[in-house]
Amino acid sequence: MSEPVLQGNDLSRFYSVSRGAFKPSATVRALNGVTFSLHSGKTLAVVGESGCGKSTLARLVTMIEDPSGGELLIDGKPARVGDRSLRSLVQIVFQNPYGSLNPRQKVGAILEEPLKINTSDDAKTRRRKVEEMMTKVGLRPEHYDRYPHMFSGGQRQRIAIARALMLRPKVLVLDEPVSALDLSIQAQVLNLLMDLQREMGLAYLFISHGLSVVRHIADEVMVMYLGRPVETGSAEEVFANPKHPYTAALLSATPVANPEGKRQRIQLQGELPSPLKPPSGCHFNPRCWRATEKCRSETPELGPEAHRFACFHPLD
Repeated sequence: MSEPVLQGNDLSRFYSVSRGAFKPSATVRALNGVTFSLHSGKTLAVVGESGCGKSTLARLVTMIEDPSGGELLIDGKPARVGDRSLRSLVQIVFQNPYGSLNPRQKVGAILEEPLKINTSDDAKTRRRKVEEMMTKVGLRPEHYDRYPHMFSGGQRQRIAIARALMLRPKVLVLDEPVSALDLSIQAQVLNLLMDLQREMGLAYLFISHGLSVVRHIADEVMVMYLGRPVETGSAEEVFANPKHPYTAALLSATPVANPEGKRQRIQLQGELPSPLKPPSGCHFNPRCWRATEKCRSETPELGPEAHRFACFHPLD
């Protein structure tokens, strides 16, 4: 197998938070010990509740922030903030397409901007490349001179995808790219992303809390809880045979398309603990129905197998 286009080795990201004038600052461990690899043409889905570290991981991968520890490799090279040689290889598509597009710029200018900043193309070449990319994502030539507010949500997301692809990156970070869209439009955008991946050999880091969407697009899944991966493996194996109780709880909340299909709903007790003061041992133990004293005192590690899980009492 070829070398990974994106690789994280024991990545961590800590933030210092002030607690007032007379108290020492606290440390938020937003990301703590994340290891993964992603190959061209493949999709790694990162799933979990809000506050699990998904967006922090996206900021590290897109070189908005440097990790506090560990190593991030893009195309086999260490990635750091300010490294312009690698920045064009990783682009991001945000959740809200309207919020990520400049309402004062026409679509043509929005799509040409990455080429103006990063290439020496003349105006004629830039326009040709923009029109080719617009066609590739399902937009028409007359859309070139229109403003973002003149488009539907699905069309705006197509514009955002086109902008991310203008520099021909190797990795796209997709941060909840369809959660703001209607269900019918979600399917269209997901199919577009899959077609583009096959055509261009793109690698996707797909961040989502909707497991029904993840099932449709992902090759590998990494389930996170309070900054740590708790289960990783192929999408097929994780969905068919979840081992970590948290993964099973997330899956039980996913709607089933078959009206005759039945799934036992797992109701998690309590709220997500504060990342300022996570529980000792396994972070999930206060909400886990299988927790024992060992879970409260020791921290489980991911196993060495292809389907890995950090749990002392995995599901059968």
